[in-house]
Amino acid sequence: MRQQASSQDEKPDLSTPTLPPLLQMELSNTAILHQVRRDQVTDTCRANSMSSRKRRVLTPNDLKHLVVDEDHEMIYCYVPKVACTNWKRVMMVLTGRGKYSDPMEIPANEAHISSNLKTLNQYSIPEINHRLKSYMKFLFVREPFERLVSAYRNKFTQKYNTSFHKRYGTKIVRRQRKNATQEALRKGDDVKFEEFVAYLIDPHTQKEEPFNEHWQTVYSLCHPCHIHYDLIGKYETLEEDSNYILQLAGVGSYLKFPTYAKSTRTTDEMTTEFFQNISSEHQTQLYEVYKLDFLMFNYSVPSYLKLE
Repeated sequence: MRQQASSQDEKPDLSTPTLPPLLQMELSNTAILHQVRRDQVTDTCRANSMSSRKRRVLTPNDLKHLVVDEDHEMIYCYVPKVACTNWKRVMMVLTGRGKYSDPMEIPANEAHISSNLKTLNQYSIPEINHRLKSYMKFLFVREPFERLVSAYRNKFTQKYNTSFHKRYGTKIVRRQRKNATQEALRKGDDVKFEEFVAYLIDPHTQKEEPFNEHWQTVYSLCHPCHIHYDLIGKYETLEEDSNYILQLAGVGSYLKFPTYAKSTRTTDEMTTEFFQNISSEHQTQLYEVYKLDFLMFNYSVPSYLKLE
């Protein structure tokens, strides 16, 4: 999957029988789980390519979300609202050559400064192809509607997110709210979830510009039908999946994925509540927008949906 690092302190290959039998079994079970996830993506892509006539070739611009770690030969496609701040912190530790040792000592805003991490679009075409072929590639996914509600809560209900209110909120209010007040049109800081959904399913929205990365589909951000990911981690099993990846990268002995329970995090119950006020017509149209993410990453249709 990845070439053995040629440094002096080579990490042991995880397939060698030097590991305790129990850990060996655990790792092989995990390997099977990841194979099942990969197969699910492959099958969905195959079914989708048969039904869609659009064949497109990736351009470097499509690779802005793929973070490259040269030292450990890894590529991570980050998906906003799926623990991407902590994974970017981990990637900064891995690529920092000793500058950082603890991911949590890196301030969150620093993890999102683009110059702190190298992305695949910054390489030449031959370099891109070489890395896509030989590096270990992974991404993390989350239940699509839970991720969507998380993005809405973070970007539209927090008073400090004025750039989002101005950039998207004012547009949403203008298009989706009848008799909007002048203040609402100017500030865009009180967008309702129903208005946000109406904006997402409005055909005009996608024609105008691509979705913002916080609510763009994983399918469009990471291109799993064009790029063969070795590992697909899930937000629901974030800690286990992350530490398995760090183990495969040969750094598991000294680097663990940061764990902390965020009391404000968006849950399934919260998501259910947000969808209560969405008409079945809009729910159906929204499901269509995110359908590939549901199918590809094996998330079932939420029981609270009233699809037409």
